[in-house]
Amino acid sequence: RVQLVESGGGSVQAGGSLRLSCVVSGVFGRSYCKGWFRQAPGKEREGVARIDGGGDTFYVDSVKGRFTISQDNAKNTLSLQMNSLKPEDTAEYYCAADFSSPGGFCRGWYAFTDWGQGTQVTVSS
Repeated sequence: RVQLVESGGGSVQAGGSLRLSCVVSGVFGRSYCKGWFRQAPGKEREGVARIDGGGDTFYVDSVKGRFTISQDNAKNTLSLQMNSLKPEDTAEYYCAADFSSPGGFCRGWYAFTDWGQGTQVTVSS
């Protein structure tokens, strides 16, 4: 019943910016953890950023200071603002949800169970 749909991917030159969005449907007022992941060709999927129901965030070191995760709980939407993009950021990006904590807390990268279809981000040098 829960569905996530990403949008906003595209091609950009190094140093540019993109904003990804994710719409979550089938959620009825609950508090939950949300995250962004990415997978580059030949590499494992990695967590990029996550935000819990109360707004606490976590970022991997490689994107810290460049990416910002945010949420609009009233609209059940999630965003990832990506600035100062590098070719190394090129990947398929996915939004995901973790509903396992009654308080909406994030429980790590491996607790996510619901996933979007992905949106491609390509950064050229």
